[in-house]
Formats: sequence, C-alpha cells, structure tokens
Amino acid sequence: MLAEDETDVLLFPPLRAAWAERGHQAAVRLCGRNARRVLFGAINLRTGHRVVLVHQRQRAQDFGAFLRELRRRYAARPLVLLLDEDTSHTAHASRKLAADLDIKLLWLPKRCPELNPMDHLWRSVKRDVCANRQDVNVDLTAARATRYVRRLTPRAALIKAGTRSTNFWLRRALSNHR
Repeated sequence: MLAEDETDVLLFPPLRAAWAERGHQAAVRLCGRNARRVLFGAINLRTGHRVVLVHQRQRAQDFGAFLRELRRRYAARPLVLLLDEDTSHTAHASRKLAADLDIKLLWLPKRCPELNPMDHLWRSVKRDVCANRQDVNVDLTAARATRYVRRLTPRAALIKAGTRSTNFWLRRALSNHR
C-alpha cells in the first residue's frame, strides 16, 4: 500500500520563523518571477520506500506519468494507492490508466489532508528544505526537495510521515497484513 500526494515547490520560498539578532528582522532575499514545479510522491506504508517525480504541472497526463513510474518501480507486485480526489486523480484517463496498470485507487475522505502520510512528509520538506531560502531557479529547489526525500532512511521517512505514531489511523490494518 502506497500513500500518494503532490506538493508545489515555488521559486519564492515559504516564509517561516527564523533566528535573527535581537531587534533586527531576518532578511529573505527574493528576486525574479515566481516559478513552480509539482512534486508527485508516494511512500510505501510498510517499508518506507519513496518514489518522487517532478513535473511542471499537475494534470491528468502528469499524474499518468507518475502512475507509470510506480508500476515500473514495483513491477508486477499488487499496488494499492491511497490518495485524495484531486481532479488529476479522478479524471477518466487517470482512472482508466490505473486500471490498465493494475493499480487500485483507494480514495481518502474529502478535505482530510491530515490522513495522508505523504502530506506530512511534504510538510517536513517545506520546513527543512524550502523555507526562507530562494535558489537561482525553481529546478534547483525541486532537485533539493527530491534529494531530501530520497536521502531519508526508510525509518526516518515513516516517522516524518506519521505512520509510526500509536495514533496512526491505519496502524492496525498495516500490522494485520504483515
């Protein structure tokens, strides 16, 4: 079982609290025009294995490329993908491709990002990699974010995703199928 989610990485960084000398405001320099990349990601809820793919947009065909990458990485193994009902996921072409690739789509309730472990992992990326720092271009930011996710140990990724919590909502289901 994999949890899937996307996040936007912007050239202009998210601004977060930062240390600065008392009485002085921390400076975050911004220049240029804002740009965006979409990071598609999935985490295996048992092993912590991650797959990340960068695209310029989040359309059905971009999601389709991610589904193909998941199938390539997991070969003939059965795949269940836990995800939200974004229009790129629910598009007819996306559903058909998932069925053709033998990937079962399991929908999360609407407006419940806190249930998606990949959403929690993206939150740590935004905090630890992207906040208060602008790269020369958005592709460098996307590369740094991707590298961060890939370099986490499986255990660290599962902890950041919240799946090791005693309150993780799928904990019992995952332990019953080991």
